[in-house]
Amino acid sequence: MQSSLSTLRRLRTVIAVALLGLAAAFAGPGQARAEEGGTVGAVTGFRSDGSSRYTFEAGDAEARVSFVSAETFRIELAPDGKFTDPAGDDIVLPQGRPPATRWQDKGDRYELSSSRVTLRAYKSPLRFALFRHDGTRVWAESAPLRWTADSTTQTLDRGADEQFYGGGMQNGRGNTSLRGQTVEAEVDYDWDDGGHPNSVPFYLSTAGYGVFRNTFAPGTYTFGEPVTAAAKERRFDAYYFAGSGSDRAKDVIGQYTKLTGKPFLPPIYGLEIGDADCYLHNANRGERHTLDALQVSEQYVKNDMPLGWMLVNDGYGCGYEDLAETAQGLRANKTQLGLWTEDGIDRIADQVKAGQRVAKLDVAWVGEGYKFALDGCKAAYRGIEDNSEARGFTWAPESWSGAQRCGVQWSGDQSGSWDYIRWQIPTYAGATMSGLAYTTGDVDGIFGGSPKTYVRDLQWKSLLPVTMTMDGWAASDKQPFRQGEPYTGINRKYLKLHESLLPYLYAYAHEATKTGVGAVRPLALEYPDDPKAATDAAKYEFLTGEDLLVAPVYQDRSERDGIYLPKGTWTDYWTGRVHRGPVTLDGYDAPLDTLPLFVKGGAAVPMWPGIRSYADRTADAPLAWDIYPQGASSFELYEDDGVTRAHREGAYATQRAEVDAPPSGAGDVRVRIGASKGTFTGKQSARPYSFTVHTADAPSQVRLDGRRLTPAASRSAYDKAASGWFYDRDDRGGVVLVKTGKQSTRHAFTLDLRDTAAVGGAVPGAAAAVSAPAGQEVGAGADGKIAVDVTAGTQDATDVSVALAAPDGWRAGDAVTVDRVPAGTTRRVELAVTPAGEARPGEQALTASVRYRAAGQQRTAQGHFGVSVMPPPPAADAWASDLPWLTSTNGYGPAERDRSNGESGAADGHPLTLAGQTYAKGIGVHADSDIELYLGGRCTRLTADAGIDDEINGYGEVAFSVEADGTVLWTSPKVTGASAAVPVDVDVSGARHVRLKVTDTNGSKSGDHGDWAAAKFACASGG
Repeated sequence: MQSSLSTLRRLRTVIAVALLGLAAAFAGPGQARAEEGGTVGAVTGFRSDGSSRYTFEAGDAEARVSFVSAETFRIELAPDGKFTDPAGDDIVLPQGRPPATRWQDKGDRYELSSSRVTLRAYKSPLRFALFRHDGTRVWAESAPLRWTADSTTQTLDRGADEQFYGGGMQNGRGNTSLRGQTVEAEVDYDWDDGGHPNSVPFYLSTAGYGVFRNTFAPGTYTFGEPVTAAAKERRFDAYYFAGSGSDRAKDVIGQYTKLTGKPFLPPIYGLEIGDADCYLHNANRGERHTLDALQVSEQYVKNDMPLGWMLVNDGYGCGYEDLAETAQGLRANKTQLGLWTEDGIDRIADQVKAGQRVAKLDVAWVGEGYKFALDGCKAAYRGIEDNSEARGFTWAPESWSGAQRCGVQWSGDQSGSWDYIRWQIPTYAGATMSGLAYTTGDVDGIFGGSPKTYVRDLQWKSLLPVTMTMDGWAASDKQPFRQGEPYTGINRKYLKLHESLLPYLYAYAHEATKTGVGAVRPLALEYPDDPKAATDAAKYEFLTGEDLLVAPVYQDRSERDGIYLPKGTWTDYWTGRVHRGPVTLDGYDAPLDTLPLFVKGGAAVPMWPGIRSYADRTADAPLAWDIYPQGASSFELYEDDGVTRAHREGAYATQRAEVDAPPSGAGDVRVRIGASKGTFTGKQSARPYSFTVHTADAPSQVRLDGRRLTPAASRSAYDKAASGWFYDRDDRGGVVLVKTGKQSTRHAFTLDLRDTAAVGGAVPGAAAAVSAPAGQEVGAGADGKIAVDVTAGTQDATDVSVALAAPDGWRAGDAVTVDRVPAGTTRRVELAVTPAGEARPGEQALTASVRYRAAGQQRTAQGHFGVSVMPPPPAADAWASDLPWLTSTNGYGPAERDRSNGESGAADGHPLTLAGQTYAKGIGVHADSDIELYLGGRCTRLTADAGIDDEINGYGEVAFSVEADGTVLWTSPKVTGASAAVPVDVDVSGARHVRLKVTDTNGSKSGDHGDWAAAKFACASGG
């Protein structure tokens, strides 16, 4: 937990060198002795073991090259000629028999060759360079290996366009190139932006190679010119991987994880969301008992929300009781028991026998250095497997190379905020580049946060394979059902989207056990030839698998700018709008309930529809396929029992879906579902299949194995039918829905959709698009207008009808008709709407539907966007603390009305006090704070006394500011805890929106308790 980390610091080991005088380890005058540091000199001796190992003498120093495979080899350097291997077999796994290699003396160099690569060892001085057999240089040392009393460093040339990735979990970066940056691989216990909690001494280059430093020592990698890689130990030991094939980066990751261990396959409940809290004697929540966890798990069931596992003792000093009974009760709710290993894992055997299936590791007991963390991961993993039939499943906040084979890496304890969302986005896809397949962070952190940041954070983390929500540390618990509507409904939507995607995610989890590549991927991994993929243009987005592109919203806005879509066809998951990349989208409508999510053309995504838990699946449960037909594509489904280790003995099955469609435009679409190959306990012998095929044009017929399926007359008729098909033009631009009825899994079958189209329709680009201008406002209970933009595609849109779907309690006016919107133009229409009188101030998502005719077909397009519901403006003078706050962000805990900020809880402050004067009215905050109020142009002045509350006893340093409609009207001088109150008198005439901000000015935020004491607006009557 965060509270203990301020006292935890990595203990750096200083190696005292006390050696007798030795001869120089290199040739040449003026060079330092080996024990004091220096560089490798000229080769003075060479020998081969006759197979795959070669040793070079350079004075007293020795270097050794050992081939592991045709593309993987190891270089070691012992400055004193004595090789050591402190890591032993802790990280590197047995690799089997080494390959046959050969060597040649070329005069100025030795050449050591496998069947794939040649390593050149230049003689004077000894330097290494790697070449492929076609003569292409992969990498080359620009200087010999060098050492000091406690470090060794390799120096490499950097290519003109060479990009670098790796270093494990590097908070706030990693999914775009690290060129020009420095990466640390060490324990630092920094879990915020810029930290590296699960760092890995491995990097890869777009030149087609990777390097793993075989050590537990801290390392520093500087990807400048030249590239330097240093470790804090007086020995050099690195493995090199030469990538091959069309996906060299993936091949490098595969070789690295073959050496250090492929990612484990989690149990299926491990891919569902987890929940963590202390349920025994919780200091933050009062007296509780472990069995109280069952009440929370029952709330997940009641709210129709998935919950795969639950940590019941997650808090310092929190033990447990009634463990077996708790485990049994959780299983009844389709949830597995987990424990936090605060006090070690000595009792894990008994705990697992009582029902524990998840182990979250702690940093407090792992000891000095990463070896202890890796040992803890392996021991906890084995503890689960040795005492049950379950798969090992662990979580760790500090780990090292090799931990990918035994656990999930999560980024530690943070405070929820918009910035927290921002920096986490590049972190986890970046970690994939180091073979970490399961990385994540707590939803909305464990401290701070808000209902909105929780929703936004949960949205995109639902597209990660694993995630967790932690309760008991913030001002209020953080389960996804705690904040009421609309937040609970949105959270449910995304948790169940994740649940429906489990077959897709599980297939990628299985793939990772073979390739080492996790599901969450930087664009640069899938689009290595796209120059933008390595840059900040792609920093705040990622791919889930090859087919889903996720662009999270990380600002308090209902639009998202800078969404980069690479080459290909990309369909908006929610509206069906088709985009053709490469393209950057700005102003994408993303109200609070919408995560920008795009599906690649050619995708065939398997889904489990409608379930709350994987355990809801029955022998008759359907398998759904969401298909975006384009050209020839395929997807291989992987299935096993989801829980036991029987899959390691071959108890699993695979089933391949193949799609053939036109590359673009009109034509037939064929979907072939192959026979399921293999068997496992619980495998379905037969099951119904359903398909959603995104064509934007109705087929003339649909055939199942040559037999015509019956078309339904309506969507409701289709929903009631056991089999058949229906073209729904109102669903995401037009989709073909197909049900097959129950089909044997032992046999293949084929669907043929005749006379339809690839994704995007028979006439690509003909579809119209719907959007709305940003910043629209309506008043609760007041008649208003909403502007909607209709943009025709490559064809005219005629007979256009635009209608607004009204939320419950709202009234929408009649549809607006337009005869014609010419191709490529935009027509704006205004739609009447009256919000409910009790509508809550803040954002409301609306949907506009456009029916029109284009390219010879009746079509429908939809736009989903946010508008702001405003409260009634002040009708007379008003205290700022009495007005509704449209938005409120605060540095610690909630902003308080008529009291100081206090601690993290609501209403836990004290009377507002500045310089000994107490105020009955005002606002108490903690920097950085931002409170937005709606004045509607009715007010003229704001007056207040601003300062740091006396409760902080002289600490703190902040600045106050007032903004109106985006313009800064007033900023205070720097205010400290010892300053007198600053009088505020600001003209706000005509302002519709006013923001009161308090900003930290010295970087510490300690004691930044700002007060807007007696804050009052002078306002005119609305009459």
